[in-house]
Amino acid sequence: MQNKVYESFKILIAFSVVFIIGCGNNRQKILPSKTLIIESVYSSVTIQPDSLYNAFAAVGGILDKNLVEEGTKVFKGRPIAQIINNTPKLNTENARLNLELARKNYMGSNTVLKGLLEQINAAELQYKNDSINYFRQKNLWDQNIGSRVEYDTRKLAFELSRNNLTLLHSNYEQTKNELNTKFRQAQNNYKTSLIATNDFMVESKINGTVYALYKNPGETVNTMEPVASIGSSTDFLIEMLVDEVDIVKIRLGQKALITLDAYNSMVYEAVISKIYPKKDERSQTFKIEAVFTNPPETLYPGLSGEGNIIIAQKEDAMIIPKEYLIDENKVETEDGLVEVTLGLQNLENIEVLSGLDANTYIIKPGE
Repeated sequence: MQNKVYESFKILIAFSVVFIIGCGNNRQKILPSKTLIIESVYSSVTIQPDSLYNAFAAVGGILDKNLVEEGTKVFKGRPIAQIINNTPKLNTENARLNLELARKNYMGSNTVLKGLLEQINAAELQYKNDSINYFRQKNLWDQNIGSRVEYDTRKLAFELSRNNLTLLHSNYEQTKNELNTKFRQAQNNYKTSLIATNDFMVESKINGTVYALYKNPGETVNTMEPVASIGSSTDFLIEMLVDEVDIVKIRLGQKALITLDAYNSMVYEAVISKIYPKKDERSQTFKIEAVFTNPPETLYPGLSGEGNIIIAQKEDAMIIPKEYLIDENKVETEDGLVEVTLGLQNLENIEVLSGLDANTYIIKPGE
C-alpha cells in the first residue's frame, strides 16, 4: 500500500515539474530595445490671463452701476464701477467750508493778523513817542534839570511801551504760525476728503480685459469682496500643479508639452517661467507657471488640460518595459535573476544603465 502511494507521489511530482517547465517555456520574453526615452513630470493645467487680479473697492457702499460689461477691454485708469455713499460727500463739503474759513482767517482782508498788525502799529507810535520823551528827560536829568519823579515816570512809560511792542510782535508771530498751521491742516483735510470721494470709483490698474463682474447694481459693496476680475487681453499663463514628490525635479526654462480639452489631441509646447515656493497644504501640490511657445489662436480663462514637463531625455537609450522589473531593480533572464542599474523612466519604460546587454532576453514575471 505504501509503495503504491510512493509511486503515485513520484508520478505527481514528475507531472508538476513538466507543467512548470512547460509554463516557463510559454512565458513572454523580449530583448531590450534602444531608442529615445523622455522622463517627464505630469501636472494638471489651467489657463489664466497674465496679470490677472481682483479689483476691490477702497471703501464700502452701494454699487450704483457697473460702467463696463464682462469682456470689455479697458485701459489703465478707466473707471469700471461706481459706488455711492453720501457720507464722504458731506465730509468733503464740511472740509471745504473749514478750508475757506481757515483761508480767510489767514489771508483774508479782515483777518486776525490784520487786527494784530494795527495794534503793533499803534504800539510802535506809542513806543516812539515814549522813547523821545524818555531820552529828552534823561538828557535834562543828566544836566541836573527837572525832577526825579518826572524822570522815573518817563522811563517807566518808555519801558512799558517797549515791552508791550515786543509782546505784540511775539503774539503776532505765534498767531500767524497757528493760523498757517490750521490753514494747511484744512487743505490736507480737504484733499483727503476728495481722495475719499474718488475712492468710490473703482478703476482698472492695467490695460486688459474685464473677465468677471461680481456685483450687481444695488448690492452692498465692502472692502473684503472683489468687484471685478481683470487681466491681460493678449498674454495668457499656464498654471500647473505638481505633486510635492516631483517639485524638486522642476527647473526654470524646462520644456513642457501641453494638451487642452478644448483642442482635443493638439499638443502645444511651453516653457516653465515661474515656480511658487509655497506648498498648498490642502492639495499637497506646488504651483508653477509656464508660457506658450506658440499659443492656440483663442484662449479663455479657466481652460483646463494636462501637461508633461520634460525633466530629461536621452537618445539611443537601452530600455525595457517597467512590467518586466522584479523587486524594483532586478530582471529575470534565461540564466536567472539579474540585478540592473536603472536610469531615466517614463510611465511605461525604464532605462537600463548596466547589468544587462541588448542581446539578453528578459522574461516577463508570472502573474
